[in-house]
Amino acid sequence: MDKLYYLGKRLGQGAFIVLLVSLLIFTLLRVMSGDPVRLIVGGMAPDHVVEQAARDLGLRDPMLVQYGRYLAGLVQGDMGQSFIRPKSGATMGGAAYDDPTRSERAEVAELIMRALPYTLQLAGLALLIALLVSLALGIPAGLNPGKWQDKLAFFTGSIFVSLPNFWLGIVLILVLSVQLKWVPAIGYGGFSYTWLPAIVLAVELIPFLTRTLSVSIAEIMTQPFIAAARSRGIGRARVVFGHALRNASVPLLNLLGIQLSALIGGVLVIEFIFDYPGLGLLTIQAVLQRDFPLIQGIAILTAVIFVCINIIVDFIAVLIDPRLDH
Repeated sequence: MDKLYYLGKRLGQGAFIVLLVSLLIFTLLRVMSGDPVRLIVGGMAPDHVVEQAARDLGLRDPMLVQYGRYLAGLVQGDMGQSFIRPKSGATMGGAAYDDPTRSERAEVAELIMRALPYTLQLAGLALLIALLVSLALGIPAGLNPGKWQDKLAFFTGSIFVSLPNFWLGIVLILVLSVQLKWVPAIGYGGFSYTWLPAIVLAVELIPFLTRTLSVSIAEIMTQPFIAAARSRGIGRARVVFGHALRNASVPLLNLLGIQLSALIGGVLVIEFIFDYPGLGLLTIQAVLQRDFPLIQGIAILTAVIFVCINIIVDFIAVLIDPRLDH
């Protein structure tokens, strides 16, 4: 019952955060300089056409009225329609407003759902690579503090954290794709196109995960319950994986929640570099085109993902260590 109350409380907090993010994004987009209606009807359209389009789209209504209308649609699962893109998903500028009923413009939810699987695939592969490397480096480092395993983990993390992701992405494209032709790099034509951007994203995560894991294991191995387990004749492998690693997983999970949020931010740059058709590339295109509904939809979805990740991480941590619930 306590866990259900904790989950309900976290869900309520998450809903409030998403609502706050939606209001903030909605407000900021409308106080920025520039008129998106010009992009919709075309730069050469006369002023009266611009004003008519703005009224039809509701962009001349008071901001609270616009937000209330948007929120009402959002509750029903309607994220609105793109200002710029037709149903085909391509950019078409002023032609988007030829139909007053807006039946030719793409639904924001459809555009997002089209791009989301690519980003989830990229993030999932990056996380898997980062966890495997971090476990391989962090566990030996934690079990051998001050020795070569610890120094190797520290040296590797120092190198990785110093590499700018955009520079690493370009270098990997030139070496692994252009020269060695091991993997494709630009665009998307299958799962093989995910490896290079996933490696770049994983390199960002590995130093933090490795350091947290090694420090946690080193500290836990000095605790009295580890000595008690050894005195009872429990084998080293069971002590490490059954006791030390389980207790070290709580701070690792908390860090994962933070780093996954940073991972979504890193996706923006990486997807742009690799022309990878996920949410990151879609976001950059929407910002350049001042496509307000699409920007809002992506921001709200990202906020929901952040909230869900943190709730899941916190709930798993409570299951591992019930004391965290208090």
